[in-house]
Amino acid sequence: MHYRKIYNASMTEAAERRRDMRAHGAKTAGRNGKRAAAATAAAARPGAAAGDDTAITALSLPPAPLSAEMEAYFAKCREKLGFVPNVLKAYAFDTAKLSAFVAMYNDLMLAPSGLSKLEREMIAVAVSAQNRCYYCLVAHGAAVRALSGDPVLGELMAMNFRAARLSKRERAMLDFAVKLTAEPWRVEEADRKALRRAGFADRDIWDIAAVAGFFNMTNRVASATDMRPNSVYHAQSR
Repeated sequence: MHYRKIYNASMTEAAERRRDMRAHGAKTAGRNGKRAAAATAAAARPGAAAGDDTAITALSLPPAPLSAEMEAYFAKCREKLGFVPNVLKAYAFDTAKLSAFVAMYNDLMLAPSGLSKLEREMIAVAVSAQNRCYYCLVAHGAAVRALSGDPVLGELMAMNFRAARLSKRERAMLDFAVKLTAEPWRVEEADRKALRRAGFADRDIWDIAAVAGFFNMTNRVASATDMRPNSVYHAQSR
């Protein structure tokens, strides 16, 4: 009798273990099924930047024939960058406007200045962050990452430049550019003096203001037209 009780107890425990194993297997299969379904749904979902290289703006503005100068410039972009920035394609409906935009951009961002190219790109991103401009945050965020060699700096410029470990010079420059963007009527001599104390000459102050002003203009045009950045920017210099 004693052995029969032990045997029966053992059989009961074995049956319970089998039930537990079947239940665990069912749960695991359910979880795996959910994961597979989620993976399938993710694969079917279009990328967040899908279409950004084809539907560049929300406006229907067919491109005009490019001038010889702009043809050469587009070819130079393809050679050096591997692509033509979408902002240039967006302006291509009007050759005069395209040429003026290119000339102003190249003068402000690439010509000799007391501001480094990185500093000018940092202004571009800080201003664009204040204005929440998708195009410029993506394109110039990539430029900050590339020029600085620091992907985190590019992210901080786009999120909140005040959280970045910046030099006093950089912080003064960006504080001025963002104040000029958000509350231009409040800019006064004290703000210019703060820039001079940080080491900027008066010509540099002009350049800070000019770069900030340019990107306030481009941010608004980009937002008004739903201008989309080249998708290649997203993965650059990360």
